[in-house]
Amino acid sequence: MLTIRLSRVGRKNDPSFRVIVVESKRKPQPGNYLEMVGSYNPKTSIVDLKADRIKHWMSMGATISDTVHNLLVTHKIIDAKKINILPAFKAAPVVAAPAEATPAPAAVEEAPAAEEVSTPEEAPAQTEDNSVAEETPAQ
Repeated sequence: MLTIRLSRVGRKNDPSFRVIVVESKRKPQPGNYLEMVGSYNPKTSIVDLKADRIKHWMSMGATISDTVHNLLVTHKIIDAKKINILPAFKAAPVVAAPAEATPAPAAVEEAPAAEEVSTPEEAPAQTEDNSVAEETPAQ
């Protein structure tokens, strides 16, 4: 499977990249690629891409790395959204929308008032702390 990705060239502290087509399992070593389809210099923001060759390789089934995808979207070679390539711990924190309070139903029916108990036998038993004791069913 083929991949279109960046290969770093240039000296220390002076990065520049080649946009290359390479077998996806291989490391992007210098000179070990099928075709160079562009270049990118992040210091000067110079980008030189061969759009027709990139589209050709994409039609042949080549996948694209996330960074190259964002370069192609920026230069309008492909129509898509950019991909967030930052790792999760470096990504901007996602602000969650505040939970919306659910409105109370407009027509809440009130429960009918409890009937007053006239005889002490029917009244629920209360304990010392004035809580109603649970009734046990007769066996």
